[in-house]
Amino acid sequence: MRWLGGRESDNVEDRRGSGGGGLLVGGGIGTVVIAVIVMLLGGDPSEILNQSSPDQATAQAPADQQADDQAATFTKKTLASTEDVWTKMFADQGAQYAKPTLVMFRNATSSGCGTAQEAMGPFYCPADQKVYIDLSFYDELRERFNAPGDFAMAYVIAHEIGHHVQKQLGIMDKVDQLRGRQGERENNKLSVRLELQADFFAGVWANHAQGQSIDLDKNDIESALTAANAIGDDRIQKETRGTVVPDAFTHGTSAQRVYWFSKGFKTGDIKQGDTFNSNEDANLQ
Repeated sequence: MRWLGGRESDNVEDRRGSGGGGLLVGGGIGTVVIAVIVMLLGGDPSEILNQSSPDQATAQAPADQQADDQAATFTKKTLASTEDVWTKMFADQGAQYAKPTLVMFRNATSSGCGTAQEAMGPFYCPADQKVYIDLSFYDELRERFNAPGDFAMAYVIAHEIGHHVQKQLGIMDKVDQLRGRQGERENNKLSVRLELQADFFAGVWANHAQGQSIDLDKNDIESALTAANAIGDDRIQKETRGTVVPDAFTHGTSAQRVYWFSKGFKTGDIKQGDTFNSNEDANLQ
């Protein structure tokens, strides 16, 4: 992945080293939930973020400050690229794109959805319309999920921005309304469709950014697909439970996530991403 210009976004709150004033989640089932969400991108953290223990989080400086600063610069450039793409796409439809704020932190910090922690991985908080990312997640992506490469990291950010796009389009609010009328099984299905659409939007961003703010090659796309494949519900459940329970899926299978990102990248057409009314991925294994 090569930057073409590489403008950095100003819509960033850098809270690294601030200590965050956050609270750590306690043990028991809460820890198990957190361990799963660490491997799932973009989930709604509000149900678990507030299950805090009385232990105060303490910020720690990264072992390699230079690498941490490089990750911060990369994050700002990626955010800027998403801003450019979605601002134009909204404008083409006669709408205005409200740029989100991205919060970079280490260890823990506060959010509109509760306490954000390193163990949760990146997430979008619809309450304050901000994206939260502990920069150590990039190491996690490379070492734990075996998804190295700059574009794998860009995919993660673009996925979270995809949730903001859903918020801007009113999709997220409609899903929240439906969730209040259904049981857990149906709510899980809605969550899957929401996440798959965010993957699709990440692909749409990559399509429009290619040749404008970034230059991608085959290896870059493969790194994003590796990341998408690594965080499918079926793979996560098999690794953590030993069995696969489709009714408990909240993000989609590895094959589904790869499919929708790939479709977004190939088409670049936001109108082709109605994951809620499509069954084209139903038989993917």
